Amino acid sequence: MPNRVLIADDYLMIRQVFENAVRYAPQYTLAASVSTAEDAVRVCLSEQVDLAIMDVLFPGGMSGLEAARLIKEKKPATKILVVTSMPETTYIRRAKEIGIESFWYKEVQEQPILEIMDRTTSGESVYPTGQLHVPFGDADSTEFTDRELDVLRLLVSGASNKTIASELSISENTVKFHINNMLQKTGFHSRLELAVRARDIGLVVLD
Repeated sequence: MPNRVLIADDYLMIRQVFENAVRYAPQYTLAASVSTAEDAVRVCLSEQVDLAIMDVLFPGGMSGLEAARLIKEKKPATKILVVTSMPETTYIRRAKEIGIESFWYKEVQEQPILEIMDRTTSGESVYPTGQLHVPFGDADSTEFTDRELDVLRLLVSGASNKTIASELSISENTVKFHINNMLQKTGFHSRLELAVRARDIGLVVLD
């Protein structure tokens, strides 16, 4: 019997790519194709879904990771393949903590999506071998330390140096040091430009 696949992505074109992969693979059949994480949860909890292909970001509502967590709590046998185009480094860690089987970058196809689907439904857990490389000013998105990304994530939220220091239990001078390092790496001229560009490429993403 073919594996029943749910596709959840807010972009129609991306859904159609996955739908075509399912349509031409006899080992799969399409259970549903939805544009919100809430609908993904509803379908998975009310119907048989063997594999859910889930984007991370959905506008104005539940995230794909939160949806995956709810699905895993109620239907642990449903396998989940998370897909994203964002280089946000916490996604992979959080996906593993939730128990998501596999993770796939849309832009960097180490393996074709159908191969990832086959390996996931056969019981494997498939994750990228490295981080997603995205240009960020004069730098690459992989050139930043975890602490720099922590500071940047709060900077994108509009937090002041004092607030960032309090949230991360570091001094304001240390906050300034990390921001200056990032400005030097990227060639950007202000903390505002740093924050805006980071948000635009998805280097750090606020839930």
